[in-house]
Amino acid sequence: MQIRIRQTGAVMYEAELRSYLKANDGPSYDQLTPEVMEAIGVDPVFEGPQAQPTRYQYAFADGVQLVDGKWYTKYSVADLDADGITAANAAQAKAVRADRNAKLSASDWTQVADAPVDKAAWATYRQALRDISGQTGFPWTITWPTQPE
Repeated sequence: MQIRIRQTGAVMYEAELRSYLKANDGPSYDQLTPEVMEAIGVDPVFEGPQAQPTRYQYAFADGVQLVDGKWYTKYSVADLDADGITAANAAQAKAVRADRNAKLSASDWTQVADAPVDKAAWATYRQALRDISGQTGFPWTITWPTQPE
């Protein structure tokens, strides 16, 4: 949990608050209760609503904001630059390939000689999984093949 010091406006985690209080001859405490927070002049910072970035944006924590008497983490979005777009595409492609690889591994058993399945249907499915990275819209728009029964 993050804590906001009323006097300075600084925001920190509880462990940092303990170190801050110790370094500044402040009180120590066993548990951070509402009564203790009031006594040492701090407020809890609650998790604010998440920002909803588009494909070419990213969300980031942007300080805190006071809403109806409580402090919340504030999130903002910013546009990705060319390097950020490249990194985001690479990360998304890596995640999709990991999903694909897991699906391939989970269906390896269908290709053994005595597997009681329609081997041709499973071979077609597995090839469609391998072809995922060639789809238009990859890595952001994926049409996953349907697993045979």
